[in-house]
Amino acid sequence: MEESSYTGLPTSHLLGSVPAVIVEEDNTRKHVVPDVNMQIFPSVTNGGDRGRERHQTPGIPTETFEQQPSNNWRGFFSVSSYSQYFDVDTDAVMTRLISSFNPVGGDFFSKIDANPDLYGLIWISTTLVFVLASLGNLATFLMHKHADSGTSWTFDVSYMSTAAWTIYGYAMVVPMAYYFFLQYMGSKASLIRFWCMWGYSLSIFIISSFLLIIPVEILRWIITLLTGVASASFVALNLKSYIEGNDFSVAIIAAFFLQIGLAVFIKVWFFA
Repeated sequence: MEESSYTGLPTSHLLGSVPAVIVEEDNTRKHVVPDVNMQIFPSVTNGGDRGRERHQTPGIPTETFEQQPSNNWRGFFSVSSYSQYFDVDTDAVMTRLISSFNPVGGDFFSKIDANPDLYGLIWISTTLVFVLASLGNLATFLMHKHADSGTSWTFDVSYMSTAAWTIYGYAMVVPMAYYFFLQYMGSKASLIRFWCMWGYSLSIFIISSFLLIIPVEILRWIITLLTGVASASFVALNLKSYIEGNDFSVAIIAAFFLQIGLAVFIKVWFFA
């Protein structure tokens, strides 16, 4: 009976019943494996990360989409470290320029607290350097013509170097000195905010330089004193509000007269 059961098997297989079993297993595997690997992917919902997690293939770790905190500082010699301090639009710059012309127009530090910039320190200082060098020579030329002198007039190139050393040095060193002084005294201080405030305080000297070319000496001195008082009041009042609660009256008075001194220096050296 066992022999008759084996006679019905195909004779093309060399090992009798073993190939038949393998064929059946292969056929079964061919039909079963695709069914096992099939997955039904649900439609994308508005669940955000939950929807992405449903589409992950089993066995593959889920990707994390959390935003890592970024550090914009790339070193002292990297341009990208300072680009964040020039991220201001035209409206913000104009608002800060107008505020610098109005000493009692409110707390300047509260306006720049969210985004202090170095625009004033760099571009306003640079503009003032070129304005002083050019208009200073123009003022001496007009005074020379007004005096009806017979001597020839020559362009003074040293005005450019003097203006650069004076303006850049003042705009950089004075805020830095106040920063280290307040740090030493235990008061809060921000060097970027000091540079921003002192930089914008120089904008009024650009306007006054155009008025100082008028060849009338008494008028020049009136313009110089008014400009110096306005700029000095802007610096002193904002510095006072910044270090409110601490008795630094001497430092505030010193800042006031430093601005006056800068105005007088500009008049004496470039518009004499």
